[in-house]
Amino acid sequence: MTATAPITQDVLTIPRKAPEGAKNLVGMTRDQMREALIEAGTAEKQAKMRLNQVWQWIYHWGVTDFDVMTNLSKDYRKLLSDNFVIERPELVTKLVSEDGTRKYLVRIAGGHEVEIVYIPEEGRGTLCVSSQVGCTLTCSFCHTGTQKLVRNLTAAEIVGQVMLARDDLGEWPEPGTGTGEDGPRLLSNIVLMGMGEPLYNFENVRDAMKVCMDGEGIALGRRRITLSTSGVVPEIARTAEEIGCLLAVSFHATTDEVRDKLVPVNKKWNIEQLLAALREYPKATNSERITFEYVMLEGVNDTFEDAHRLVKLLEGIPAKVNLIPFNEWPGAPYKRSSNNRIRAFATILMEAGYASPIRTPRGEDIMAACGQLKSATERERKSRAQIAAEAGL
Repeated sequence: MTATAPITQDVLTIPRKAPEGAKNLVGMTRDQMREALIEAGTAEKQAKMRLNQVWQWIYHWGVTDFDVMTNLSKDYRKLLSDNFVIERPELVTKLVSEDGTRKYLVRIAGGHEVEIVYIPEEGRGTLCVSSQVGCTLTCSFCHTGTQKLVRNLTAAEIVGQVMLARDDLGEWPEPGTGTGEDGPRLLSNIVLMGMGEPLYNFENVRDAMKVCMDGEGIALGRRRITLSTSGVVPEIARTAEEIGCLLAVSFHATTDEVRDKLVPVNKKWNIEQLLAALREYPKATNSERITFEYVMLEGVNDTFEDAHRLVKLLEGIPAKVNLIPFNEWPGAPYKRSSNNRIRAFATILMEAGYASPIRTPRGEDIMAACGQLKSATERERKSRAQIAAEAGL
């Protein structure tokens, strides 16, 4: 049986009608915020100064109340509160794993829900951010892929995930203290590896990441942000030019026959086309390595022949390979490769000169591990047989 999963974006992104009244300043780019402030009555000569002040209050100090912005006059604070709001997504639930991983279920406009995961590690903390409600790619090993795509997230909803996590971690600096080198940084990295395909929501992801990278606010450098794509080839060069972050690729197979089943977008842009685009990416972003994500599936993609083929495919690409033990979920049609097999696979890659760390599963007890995210309210219940049939197994 062949897979019937959609291989390209199967819904149009229709701009959501903004609610009447106040506009949310979160998620606006600097240019958009400046225009909004002028439209609300800010004198054009003062717009640059006011923009910088408001921007710092929102993104450096993390405030949500205009009255706290004490370097602004009372009249100007009233102008702001009459025209704008500073809103994050609504936190519905928070689960904390035994290993310290936090999974947040958050509600956005329209009552939809998405999941975010915070992973604490020694000296760093990584936030796994979602870019869509659901996903259209239906990768057969991924729990999120069994959930229908509902809509793209707005830039405000993407940036809001980062801000909500910083709220929960209590890491907005107190007045007089700094972040980064001058203070603690619990949330030091962002990975766009949550629900959805980021490159099918390019403009909103780009604008959100520009806000996160801005040095006067959240101030995460571009090397602190990794965008993971399943291989939307036409948008890869654009990512280098307009975002410039690190790139990761959900690769997972060494032949088109297997990748067609695991990652159906491969039917649109095959391995050869994908690798050609990736060979150009390090040049555009000044030489950082591309991360190849490779989920280890017993008897599917974990043979020694696969390892040697992968080495051959990666020739000419500055790369590292993250080997991911498959994180099982209810109804999953696959099993995790044995530890011995994963280590042997890694050894072949390392001997060929490629860093190949084996990812330690995090948050499995709260279904927060890679490939397990799926919001309860959007869940489409399917049997193991249905999932296997759709995967072409």
